[in-house]
Amino acid sequence: MPRRLDHFVICVHDLAQAAMDWQRLGFALTPVGVHPFGTSNRLAMFENNFFELLAVTDAAAVPPARPGHFSFAAHNREFLESTEGMSMLVLHTTDAHDDAARFRTSGIGAYAPFDFGRDAVLPGGATARVAFSLAFATDPAMPALAFFTCQQRHPPELFWKPDYQRHPNGALRVTEVVMSAPEPMKHRAFLEHFAEGPAEPVPEGLTIGEPGDRITVLAPAAIARRLPGVHGGGAPRFCAARVAVGDLDATARTLKGNDVAFAVTGGVLLVPPAAAHGLALEFVEQETL
Repeated sequence: MPRRLDHFVICVHDLAQAAMDWQRLGFALTPVGVHPFGTSNRLAMFENNFFELLAVTDAAAVPPARPGHFSFAAHNREFLESTEGMSMLVLHTTDAHDDAARFRTSGIGAYAPFDFGRDAVLPGGATARVAFSLAFATDPAMPALAFFTCQQRHPPELFWKPDYQRHPNGALRVTEVVMSAPEPMKHRAFLEHFAEGPAEPVPEGLTIGEPGDRITVLAPAAIARRLPGVHGGGAPRFCAARVAVGDLDATARTLKGNDVAFAVTGGVLLVPPAAAHGLALEFVEQETL
């Protein structure tokens, strides 16, 4: 079975502004987390995955990329030179060091694993130390994007807090990430190695994973049909994430009450990328997945 979706890095210029905008979308966010390598984040957390709003907040602390060592912060700093939006896709792992070796063997990531820790603010205001190990993979055919697996090296209860998983828009989890690429099949081998699962063809694209937990890559024409108003041309990029909710009508009421523009077609409520700092959001009721 392919690796499950873990989180989605949304790279923004101004973390405070992005947080306000995502709160207008009906997401509850964690307090600011500060990384030791020059970036800071706020999370929209669900039961087993999350969105990560991320900004470069200390340029002097950003380590440069060097042979055999991927720089998470430098990648996102470079991403912001041209756009905001989803810069990285992350899958769950229980052994990032093993993944790093596997990526090296399969030719998709000759990078050392990366271990770090940070302080997390708990719902009551106390802090706890959380630690992570990452294994990076990159595809020269997708130069603006990066991929990694994430291992959490702390007790789960220090990170996955129910208080942070209750969202006014009713969001329950992210079920799919949608990519645009001129030639989707060109990325099949890379994604199969990364996700450890077979890709299945779909009209004008491919998909990897199970219903409710998948990666989909579509050609620009298919993006235009699925995501009206979203430009799918140019280099490969992350275009949208699909979010399961308990009650789509309640989600619509929350967005309307916050003056967020959206369209509903065929049981899918689409928020345009301009409202979410570069990533379109598809809200669907969980039972329709």
